[in-house]
Amino acid sequence: MTKKGTTQTWFITGATSGIGRELTAAALARGDRVAAIARRVDALSDLSERFGDALLSLAADVRDEQSVRQAVDQAVRRFGSIDVVANNAGYGLFGAVEEATDAQARAIFDTNVFGVLNVLRATLPVLRRQGFGHILQGSSLYGQTAHPGVGLLAATKYAVEGLTDALVGEVEPFGVKVTLVQPGPTATAFLANLDFAEQIDEYDGTVRAVQEALGKLPAEAFMQPADAAQAIMRVVDCEQPPRRYALGAQAESDMRAALQARLADLQNWSKLGQTADGK
Repeated sequence: MTKKGTTQTWFITGATSGIGRELTAAALARGDRVAAIARRVDALSDLSERFGDALLSLAADVRDEQSVRQAVDQAVRRFGSIDVVANNAGYGLFGAVEEATDAQARAIFDTNVFGVLNVLRATLPVLRRQGFGHILQGSSLYGQTAHPGVGLLAATKYAVEGLTDALVGEVEPFGVKVTLVQPGPTATAFLANLDFAEQIDEYDGTVRAVQEALGKLPAEAFMQPADAAQAIMRVVDCEQPPRRYALGAQAESDMRAALQARLADLQNWSKLGQTADGK
């Protein structure tokens, strides 16, 4: 089993931008090896020149299960094992639930949920055979809470959190650890690359109001991707990593409020809900 202080091999999806890119750079900088996965890997040329054979850049689309499996096979052939899987690829869709088209809803699930599943199905046989590994599941604060405009994005992250809760117990006997990574607002191209639903005027007072407020947030409201990557590196080095890992004060605050509201509902409606038992 790979121990802290030894060279680790990473399999990182969404590796050309944002946290994925910074995580790739941080792992390489400390002497680890990285299989970096993205649809277009040109943006990794500078890292390839700097770190040479320690970086394996692989063009693959997480929506295509076969291409993901091929990428995993190539990574194992090059490096012999995979220690950390950073299931990071994803994008956002902004708009009211009613505004999102069927095509938009299916597309975001195809990447953010089915892409995650493709990576898991391709990497877990490797981790099980090894008897060790650590899976980092890319979630966000929207895996625990939501506000107007992010319903479809949150739906995908809630789905990832649900399947991950089950996954933890399923892979623990094989020595595989799992952590949901839940970043707060981050200064990445994620916001610039948001897909937008076609607007319905009746949602201007809610969805568009939130959009306007988000647009007015100061720069200091956003984490730097490099800082987020370093925080992830630290948790990977933990002997017993957490199941959920909130990145940034905003993520922690928003999720804490959401959890407290759920507990309040559970308590306030407990007696009435228990009447369903027929007692």
